[in-house]
Amino acid sequence: MQLKMALAGNPNAGKTTLFNQLTGARQHVGNYPGITVDHKEGHLQYQGQTITITDLPGTYSMTAYSAEELVARDYLVYNRPQVVINIVDASNLERNLYLTCQLLELGAPLVVALNMIDVAEARGIEINAAVLAQHLQVPVVPIIARSGFGKDALLSAALQVASTNQQWNPLSISYGDDLDTTLSELIKIITAADLMTETYHARYTAIKYLENDDQIQAKGREISPQTAHLLEQLVEKTADHSRLTLDVYPEAIIADHRYGYIKSLLRQGVITRKFDADRLYTSDKIDKVLTNRLLGPVLMLAILFALYQFTFSWSEIPGTWLKNAFTWLSGLVETTLPNGTLKSLIISGIINGVGGVIGFVPLIMFMFFGIAILEDSGYLARVAFMMDRIFRIFGLHGSSVMPFIVSGGIAGGCAVPGVMATRTLRSPKERMATLLTVPFMNCGAKLPVLALLIGTFFGENKARYMFFFTMLAWIVAMLAAKLLRSTVLRGAPTPFVMELPPYRFPTIRGLCIHTWERTYQYVKKAGTVILGISILLWAMMTFPGLSEEVSTSFAMKRQEVMAAAAPDTRAELQIKKEPLSEQAQALNKAITLIGNEEAEMALRHSIAGKIGISLESVSRLAGFDWRTDIALIGGFAAKEVIVSTLGTAYSMGKVDSKDAQSLSDRLKEDSNWNKVTAVAALVFIMFYSPCFITLVCIAKEASWKWAAFSMAFNTILAYLMAVAVFQIGTFFSLG
Repeated sequence: MQLKMALAGNPNAGKTTLFNQLTGARQHVGNYPGITVDHKEGHLQYQGQTITITDLPGTYSMTAYSAEELVARDYLVYNRPQVVINIVDASNLERNLYLTCQLLELGAPLVVALNMIDVAEARGIEINAAVLAQHLQVPVVPIIARSGFGKDALLSAALQVASTNQQWNPLSISYGDDLDTTLSELIKIITAADLMTETYHARYTAIKYLENDDQIQAKGREISPQTAHLLEQLVEKTADHSRLTLDVYPEAIIADHRYGYIKSLLRQGVITRKFDADRLYTSDKIDKVLTNRLLGPVLMLAILFALYQFTFSWSEIPGTWLKNAFTWLSGLVETTLPNGTLKSLIISGIINGVGGVIGFVPLIMFMFFGIAILEDSGYLARVAFMMDRIFRIFGLHGSSVMPFIVSGGIAGGCAVPGVMATRTLRSPKERMATLLTVPFMNCGAKLPVLALLIGTFFGENKARYMFFFTMLAWIVAMLAAKLLRSTVLRGAPTPFVMELPPYRFPTIRGLCIHTWERTYQYVKKAGTVILGISILLWAMMTFPGLSEEVSTSFAMKRQEVMAAAAPDTRAELQIKKEPLSEQAQALNKAITLIGNEEAEMALRHSIAGKIGISLESVSRLAGFDWRTDIALIGGFAAKEVIVSTLGTAYSMGKVDSKDAQSLSDRLKEDSNWNKVTAVAALVFIMFYSPCFITLVCIAKEASWKWAAFSMAFNTILAYLMAVAVFQIGTFFSLG
């Protein structure tokens, strides 16, 4: 029999770290049905038992204020895991036990994992786990998720709870005479009507009604409108009374009594303090420097620049190896296969297409590794804290910072989870402004394009230019947000409160898992989505091909050139004798030029070529030729495709197999490209329409109207910026 466990806990309590410790690489990411919140599921074998562990979204509460809270609660009540492991931050016990109380009120079979006991001890806090377990009446196991300490004891306790097969028995907390009386009346009505009793205990449903839980109330109206009306009338009467007598709502009274229950537990020998609670902890001391009003932003920019310096310097050698490997493979296929459609597909559609994207895997991997260090150490939370003051100037909320960072504020994220992360914003206007501007960040899909163009035209200062374009993404995103908040999304700002987790040393295991997960997703996308799009675009760049008459004329040109050459020169070229004489080299060059002319004409007459040429009258204002137009069209599907399409377009325009150049070399030699064109292209690619998957996500989170607005607004803004860059740069001869 397979055992089902769930991990629940506050954000930053170490839940994901414990999940990685327990499951390692035996995990996968999926979506809950009908909702875009990610969940992780992992597997392990322990004491002969097969265990499936689900890592629930981090949440502070079981009241459905956000999609994460809704998902966590729905998973527990509908999937009924045999054990729920509640990860609690031992250094912030009182706050973390609030969720524990709600899980106990739900009736879940619980094991409390008392995490970060080392941090608690460093702060002079001693916790008596046995006494806490006695009062909560559930197992309490001290652990250090980061190092794996206590992992076996935790699993043993969880198996022990699962073996008892206990019923879901809810904890009963007193909420004062007024609310307790109302609860009794609500429970009678719920029990008599059998309202949702197959899912929730009647007392839990009653509490949720008092807390004004929207989901529970909506379900009540759907199942039994008459019963729901009675319950809501009773709750409204109680709320009116509490506002009149205490000037508070029932949900505030419930929260106060829960904290009162927690404090009474902790005062019964659970916590002992070795020294003054007012002393500065190590994290606080570090924060006095890293989050200083003046020094903090300077250090933040220095850390960001150091990340790019590390990424480019360490990834250069393995990146060169990979690119050389694909160049060698392309040359091998060129000399092995006969000329024809299959050869063109393999070289131009697959090797030069997907190979151009795969060549950036080392850079992506090192970037993700660096971001994982900043994330796991707790520094990214400080970045959000410091950015709040700046964000308010542009009409955004402090909670907007994390969606920006997740989307690629530090290059390498993804706009899809960034869009989903906007759910944490309570204000609809601030949420929409954030949702529409996070695609401006330099996501992992844009990173290969940035790396290609920066490496090609600004290779001497790659880290510096990557840092510059990252800063540009932030500036443009915030200015766009200010524009939106001043026009279509006007509204008052809301206050910002944020938890700063303690600094921690990231574990090698955790860093490797995070790096592997993100790199694997990138490679998987390259091997599936990008491969498919590359082949489709290759077909569009290949067919319908030249007419038989035109092909014949090029064949005759080659014959005429060969016929005009001396017999010895022709023989020398046919047997590929090395080194070639000057006459043979000249003949080879003449034939190659004819072949290049034929290949370019075929590309121009293809479906994609005609589309690119039709757009050139507009795109030329920004410095883009028809080949670049083809690549930018492919970028609407996925931004990585821009690199693969450029690789395909430029390889199909050249036929000299002896000069197996990289895409970077081809762009550098092309007369249509220079430094000004490269900057204009980078600006356009950074800010034009989000990829198709992000647009779908925006539509799910908002509507298709807003998705269409995002596509049009971003593309028009990007085009105007690119035109300005190219025209000004050309005027001052900066190319």
